[in-house]
Amino acid sequence: MIFIKLKIFFIITILFFIVFYSTTVYSADPKLINKLNSAFEDIEEWLIKLATPAAAVAVGTGIFMKKFSFGDEERIRLGKKLIKNSLFSYGFILAIDLILSTIKSLVG
Repeated sequence: MIFIKLKIFFIITILFFIVFYSTTVYSADPKLINKLNSAFEDIEEWLIKLATPAAAVAVGTGIFMKKFSFGDEERIRLGKKLIKNSLFSYGFILAIDLILSTIKSLVG
């Protein structure tokens, strides 16, 4: 397990240095970097578009679970947990989007 994490860390580190080294040395982005940047932007857009309705469905499901639990404590607890976790996840995705756009404006 730790070897997989180390491999991922090294790959991300190498990609990080390649991106920053190529922009500072050549003062232009190579085609591969442009394609990677556009691919990551497309993935980010897709994630935001998918996260909003998914969070709404999860919150709605949690509300209905609480409403139609008929006094079952486990369902009430599960409904509250579903609402809390879906709102936290959606907020986390929005925060990541905010952080990435801030970094992009500072770098570029």
